[in-house]
Amino acid sequence: MRTHFIAIGGSAMHNLALALHNKGYKVTGSDDAIFEPSKSRLEKKGILPAELGWFPEKITADIDAIILGMHAKADNPELLKAQELGLKIYSYPEFLYEQSKNKTRVVIGGSHGKTTITSMILHVMHYHNIEVDYMVGAQLEGFDTMVHLTEENDFMVLEGDEYLSSPIDRRPKFHLYQPNIALISGIAWDHINVFPTYENYVEQFEIFIAKITNGGILVYNEDDAEVKRVAEAATNPIRKLAYTTPKYSVNDGVTLLETPEGDMPIEVFGAHNLNNLAGAKWICQNMGVDEADFYEAIASFKGASKRLEKIAEGKGKVAYKDFAHSPSKVAATTKAVKEQYPNRTLVACLELHTYSSLNAEFLKEYEGALEYADVAVVFYSPDAVKIKQLEEVTYDQIATAFNRKDLIIYTNPAEFKEYLFNLNLDNSALLLMSSGNYGGLNFDDVKGLIE
Repeated sequence: MRTHFIAIGGSAMHNLALALHNKGYKVTGSDDAIFEPSKSRLEKKGILPAELGWFPEKITADIDAIILGMHAKADNPELLKAQELGLKIYSYPEFLYEQSKNKTRVVIGGSHGKTTITSMILHVMHYHNIEVDYMVGAQLEGFDTMVHLTEENDFMVLEGDEYLSSPIDRRPKFHLYQPNIALISGIAWDHINVFPTYENYVEQFEIFIAKITNGGILVYNEDDAEVKRVAEAATNPIRKLAYTTPKYSVNDGVTLLETPEGDMPIEVFGAHNLNNLAGAKWICQNMGVDEADFYEAIASFKGASKRLEKIAEGKGKVAYKDFAHSPSKVAATTKAVKEQYPNRTLVACLELHTYSSLNAEFLKEYEGALEYADVAVVFYSPDAVKIKQLEEVTYDQIATAFNRKDLIIYTNPAEFKEYLFNLNLDNSALLLMSSGNYGGLNFDDVKGLIE
């Protein structure tokens, strides 16, 4: 089968291209920007486009399928040519569903935690040499790609994002997968550019539950009041399994999980990650891994890339980076680090980088999000606001929204970097939260502050 990708700088699309190439498909593609490590990986397989940009002449009648990235524009010249020729056009999630129609589909949804839970499940499967197909939103230790497709595997584990499928398919991605086994980790309003009201956002999860196949399973986090309400209100013929945060303790910076065999040290920490672990355990048990085998495997799980990832550790100092940007995740991550290092000064730096976080109306959702930080810093780039064509967010709006008198605010990358590199981090924990890079911060340089 010959497939052509129309992508916009998306690592997910590049990983799917690699997975299809590995499966024996003939793969070609176009993009306007390709970054590392995707560039080197595509080049190694011989499928890196010869030049960047859009070339309608590449779109010919002998192409079996076009796979369209979410960030491509509806007037993309290659897309227009494909439509003119009447070619089959799939969105990324639609194509993944096509690849998994004859498998048991396990879909992990939720406003936060889905990458970590999916990663936990895949770690456990990998540990026990159980082969599964998958799509996950982060690079995992021990896995070559973020997407893996075969003909023979029984299960397909999918991270179920609620964002839109493609510019010509406005359905949330996780509505397309029709799970046999589904999980919802939490519901906290996000993507306000697409879901303008909280009620409209919650409705997407109700639809997700309704899409579970008859006789399927819904695993849900009953610690989240909204998830509990939505799950319990569902009337379709499915089995419902609730989970809650397990008991644990922290001893000298080590988190101990309570298990039937006694307290077990684990690599991840924080109530939100223990909650994620409980959800992953239910899923794994429904995929045939018993409880004891799950615990044996999960003890060595170090976390997904950029999810509470330790950058560096020195004597009395430690630094973490985290993908956190939504208010609920910022609050959970900050609390987790403070709980892990209660006797250290927690310096928490948050970059407002996403469309939602840079929206003046949404900012008020951040009130109290940094309350566990001893030193709280917020950075945002006015350039990012302009790129997203939003009204300028002012210093006063941020100060008011976070409602913290000692909040430190930076809008200049050089000034933020100067502040950071002049900090005395003795007996401290540094937490850098962002889906960006603070206007060009090199995280490797941060290691020098710690080690």
